[in-house]
Amino acid sequence: MEQLWPGGRGYLSVLSCFPPSVGRDVAVAVVKPLGAGLGNPSTHSLLHTDRQVKWAMEVLCYGLTLPSDAETVKLCVDVYSDWLTALVSPSESVPPPISREPNLYVQKILRHLCSLFQPRSDQVSPLYLGLCQQVLSAVQSLAREGAAMTRDTWETLLHFLLRINHAVLTPPTAAGVLWEQLSDASMAVLFEVWLLSCWRCFPSRSMWQTFRHMMTSWRRHLVAVEQWSRVVSALTSRLLLLTFGPSFPRLKVPDEDSALIPADLEDQRVSHTWFRFLHLLSNPADISQQVVVGSTPSPQDEVLRGDGSLPSIFFRAMRGVSALVDAFLGVTVINQDPSEQQPPHTGQTSRIHFRDRLPSLSVAVTRSPFKDRLPPYGLSRPRSGSAPPTPVNILSRANTSSYGTSPPKYNGQLKPVAKATSKPMAVSSSPHQWKSSPHPTSTSPLLCSSLRPPPSPVRCSVDSLLHLFGSWLFDAALIHKQSGLPDRWAAGRAEACGTLCRIFTCKKTAEEILSVYLSRFYMTLLQGLQVSPEACPPVLASILLNSTSLFCCDLRGVVLLLPPFLSALENVLLDRELLRFKCYANLVDLRRSSILILLSLLPLPLQFPLVQSEVLLNGEFSGDDVTGGSILSLKPRLISVLIGVLNLETDSFNIQLILAAILNLVQDSAAFEAAGQTQQEAAPQLDGARRPCSTGGTTAKTRAPGRTIQSETTASLWVKVVQLLTQRLTIQWKNNSAICLSALEVLGGLAKVKVKVEVAERRRAIASVCSCIVFQCGRPPPLHSRELHSVIVASFCCLNVWLTQHPAVLDEQDCLSGVLEIVELGLSGSKSRQEEDVRSKEEKELNPTSLRVKEAAEETLSCVMQASGVFPFLGDLLDEAALINLCGLNNSNEKKFRYFVLDNSVIVALLEQPAQPDNASRPSLTALIRGPTGCHTWTLELRLQPREGISPTQEPEFAQRRQEVIVRATVGSNRDNSGQQLTPVLECSDGAQEDSGKRCDIRTQSFPVKADLSIPPLHEIVTEAVQQQLEFLKAAFKRQQQVEAQPRLGGLSGVMKSCRMPPPVAKFQTARLFLSHLGLLTPETLKNPGIGSAPAQLVSLDSSVPGFSEDLMRLDLLPSRRRDSAFVFCMRAGQRTAAEIVRNVTSSHGVPPDFLDFLSSLGQPVAAGQRLGQFSAVLGDSGGGVFNGDKCVLVDADALTEIAFIVPSSPHMSDWPKSQVEAETHSESPGGVDVKSSRFVSSFIRSDSKLLIVWIERFQDVESFPLTELLSETKTDTPRCVRLSVFLFVCLYDLAVCVSLALSAQLIFIHPLQTGLYRICLHGNPSSKCSPVVPLVSGSVVSQRSLDFLVRETVVNFFHRRQLENDSAPLPHVRRKHMISDIIDRYRSHRPEPTFYSALFQDP
Repeated sequence: MEQLWPGGRGYLSVLSCFPPSVGRDVAVAVVKPLGAGLGNPSTHSLLHTDRQVKWAMEVLCYGLTLPSDAETVKLCVDVYSDWLTALVSPSESVPPPISREPNLYVQKILRHLCSLFQPRSDQVSPLYLGLCQQVLSAVQSLAREGAAMTRDTWETLLHFLLRINHAVLTPPTAAGVLWEQLSDASMAVLFEVWLLSCWRCFPSRSMWQTFRHMMTSWRRHLVAVEQWSRVVSALTSRLLLLTFGPSFPRLKVPDEDSALIPADLEDQRVSHTWFRFLHLLSNPADISQQVVVGSTPSPQDEVLRGDGSLPSIFFRAMRGVSALVDAFLGVTVINQDPSEQQPPHTGQTSRIHFRDRLPSLSVAVTRSPFKDRLPPYGLSRPRSGSAPPTPVNILSRANTSSYGTSPPKYNGQLKPVAKATSKPMAVSSSPHQWKSSPHPTSTSPLLCSSLRPPPSPVRCSVDSLLHLFGSWLFDAALIHKQSGLPDRWAAGRAEACGTLCRIFTCKKTAEEILSVYLSRFYMTLLQGLQVSPEACPPVLASILLNSTSLFCCDLRGVVLLLPPFLSALENVLLDRELLRFKCYANLVDLRRSSILILLSLLPLPLQFPLVQSEVLLNGEFSGDDVTGGSILSLKPRLISVLIGVLNLETDSFNIQLILAAILNLVQDSAAFEAAGQTQQEAAPQLDGARRPCSTGGTTAKTRAPGRTIQSETTASLWVKVVQLLTQRLTIQWKNNSAICLSALEVLGGLAKVKVKVEVAERRRAIASVCSCIVFQCGRPPPLHSRELHSVIVASFCCLNVWLTQHPAVLDEQDCLSGVLEIVELGLSGSKSRQEEDVRSKEEKELNPTSLRVKEAAEETLSCVMQASGVFPFLGDLLDEAALINLCGLNNSNEKKFRYFVLDNSVIVALLEQPAQPDNASRPSLTALIRGPTGCHTWTLELRLQPREGISPTQEPEFAQRRQEVIVRATVGSNRDNSGQQLTPVLECSDGAQEDSGKRCDIRTQSFPVKADLSIPPLHEIVTEAVQQQLEFLKAAFKRQQQVEAQPRLGGLSGVMKSCRMPPPVAKFQTARLFLSHLGLLTPETLKNPGIGSAPAQLVSLDSSVPGFSEDLMRLDLLPSRRRDSAFVFCMRAGQRTAAEIVRNVTSSHGVPPDFLDFLSSLGQPVAAGQRLGQFSAVLGDSGGGVFNGDKCVLVDADALTEIAFIVPSSPHMSDWPKSQVEAETHSESPGGVDVKSSRFVSSFIRSDSKLLIVWIERFQDVESFPLTELLSETKTDTPRCVRLSVFLFVCLYDLAVCVSLALSAQLIFIHPLQTGLYRICLHGNPSSKCSPVVPLVSGSVVSQRSLDFLVRETVVNFFHRRQLENDSAPLPHVRRKHMISDIIDRYRSHRPEPTFYSALFQDP
């Protein structure tokens, strides 16, 4: 710069050759007359010729250098400021020569004004600062409005600005706030004028080289780095708009920064200007290398400059680069001033706020669209000699693979990213309007979490970003290793490492990354993940915060990072205090990111049990931070971390993520063992993996023969997890409703895991759930809330799962009594054992905790009764017509059913079968029992049985009859269990078959009634006198027998006729006998209508009233179990419309084979309640579209829930299943759709909840899923039919309802990875109060072994959560109870008691 003007200090006036007093006197004498006429429009200039002007300019130039005469300097500045307007709007005070040749004189004036900014020996005053700002303002106006400026004038102006900034920023410089304000102002004007020059007169190549050289020497000043970041961000915002279009997320910068870029700047010049400005600062990593920054500073310069601020400047530069990377990734961020933070561990202060970011969705495009628009001299690529050594890793697989996880999607406001720490002063056209703030000093900034939206699907590729910023980021991330610098540079290193992690986690599906970039990235992570005492905490924290999806991006050789990541997770998650990280990051977010990484690591050991991973880096990582060996050997450590973090974690959301991970791990381990793959001997090729794994280019290595890995079994893990969850549920988590809900869901899932453990462990878990219910119900009334009652209801649901999955626990009396006490507590609000006097239920006052709790307790009581074998649990779909056919009767007998109501809650239909000649002594009765818990069918036989027992000759006959009774009892059914029972089972079996009702081995026995007990047995009333009479009577009987036998013995001819049995009774009133045996035909149970307020225990119904059969049919359609539905789609790569997605499942060629395997694991094909057969036979050539609900669906059912998985196959509205609301509104069914099947499918569909499962081939298409199109209006009839869920329709009159439904829809995206694992991503807002729903959460990585189980559990838990939040969604048995009550009120028979009794003796 010193070569621009002779002398090294700019232009020197001729007065400098005279003594200082002479020059000062001449300057004062000349300047005062010239300055006197300024500001007066009528005043003309005193100078008229060129010689006069040039002589006066010599004097003015000298006057600007006067050190102590402030008034003279001010007049000189005023005169030159006035003369600079010659190129803008010349006034009368401007000399005529200057007006004639303004460009020539303006160039000279700019050279003279450089003298004003030279360092001065005296103290810098506010007046001097004001004069400098006045000059800068004049120059700024000249650049903005000087349309007549020539190229020479523009170059002179740029040289002037470069010169004064070099004078202000180059050591030795004056110290103080005023000088810093001057540097802020001069740098801001330089960048603004340079941008204006790019618009009007693009600077030459030599000017750009000079500017870049100057910036290399100025980057040790924070103001230069801040202004550079500010301008580059504004240019990047404009470049993105031109390159990617308006649909790409804009980089939002402040309006004052956007105004720096001329609106009329040509598009071609925008890209050129952006690229040149980007490289003005050169490599920011060189800031840490003092020898590179200009010349080597002297010790005096070091003291004057204060190199203690260089680390914060380095960090600010890296943060600016990070903001640019975020912009190209499509992350919409707003530049704002970060809040001040002062780390307590240092005495230095700083206002720099280091961002922490949670990673975003990995979406990318093939190449960078702006690459071809860059200047022709190429891109910034890594230097050939700067690549670090490639780490050596040995793996046992030949091909490469990678793993990953989907980060959660957040919709919150973003934290500031790319704004300067101290806001740069805004330069205005008027003088004295700059603002400034003191520069921060070096410190380690605090990492603050910010919620980040997903990147844009059309962002540039990973290689393109690394071509631009890779060399800077890698050099900055490794400066500690390369130069041995202390940790005061950790903030910049952490920013660089975090940015690199975000770039690589944004890799798109099937995208290839250069090996040199991968090796350098892995080297960076191995360096940053060290957990030794000399490790750098902020770098480790930054890597963890930005790597949550690193193991689910299919990065080649990412398995190499599993041991160091595991060591880092142990260091973070198992430390309760985290004192090393408290000054750098939000501890809750740091632990959350670590948990998300742990979620992606859990399935790896079982997926790749034989993969070997050893890292050798010149022996540098020989400690505990990197562990060699097989991947399976890391499973015990993963389990220890998972259990340990559950004991230490306190954040509610983090705990719920851990709970989801626990169920995933236990189920995967159980499925692994069930498949015959033990941890000691694992098959070399797993079913779930489609490709073997290695870190390409390495040699394979297998375990030594005989070497085994010791690890706990799944059963022991299950016991440990259940004990831990139940303990914390009843102690630590009992006051947190969100954690309680998730823990109860996980406990319910663990009850379904197939492991062999002691029954005592299961009973202990049930006792813990009961204790949780007791505690929650016993809270004081002021603490009762809707959330509390939801937890109690969820506890009952969890208890139901355990009872139905493990009915053997009720064989122990203590467990059964404990469960019944909990049921009593839920029904009445208290337990009998807690009261002094035990009262019967008729006398007990019912005061339940809430109606919802009471209904949940009723459901649990039903589970207890069914699980204990009193009623058959699963059965066929039987009604009156079906029973008539099974009994071999004609349809006319259907009217012979008698209908009674028991206890105002159960409808019993009795069919008296006519007596047959071969079984006249065994009258039979068929009972069809409709209650709140379902519909059950029983066939009973009545026969006489001797009171004194069965003789040996009669025993075979009675045994055969008992067997027949048992067989016929198995016809009992639960009407709505369509997915489990297809045909009645009429054969005897020792155990229940998969598709049969539960066998109830009920032995026939006498049921004594009051009439039987009225006559006591003879032996109970015999006295001594009576005994003598009996003996006398027996002796008389004996003598009589002897007398009667005498004629035959004596040969007399008298003939005696033998007695004959009377003819058997041919007609029985079996219904009367049945009701009598149950004790229902008594005056206490029968009351005349209208007498008393309490309903009669036995009431008859009048089946002749019109509508009776239809109401019974509607009652039968109401399920007794929870019925939910989910809709499954397959989205191929690049698809964007709903029609394309739906069309995939019409043919098996349109979907991948893995999708069909996934469908087959979800459930069994069912049509109208009947099982169709094997999945492959029903599927045929379809791609899954056969399960669209027209004919059949996939149903998975257990004792409590039924889930229908529907695969839409047509975009037409008439082809989609409807909910029950619409099915009742539109009586006409679509053509080709079976009415019975339509009713069956509609019973699963809920209009208030929508859940979509999307199999997505390319993960970047997650943001392109056409949910709005699927939910959009497709029919123009009035009222408009708006699509609900996936083509589920109800009549809506406002389109806003459709929008709200779309916002509440829950989407589960399943993305298959090349490793055979599956990446999970959840979109939507399933629950505003209790999210997330477990076990599948965004960020999960699951194996094929457990995918179907986890999906079903998530579906069940999702709808259960919705039911807890929705008051208008009662439990199934409550809906049936209300329907039964309506039928009783409508069809009750008002007959007096005599008429009722007489009807029992008559045929119906």
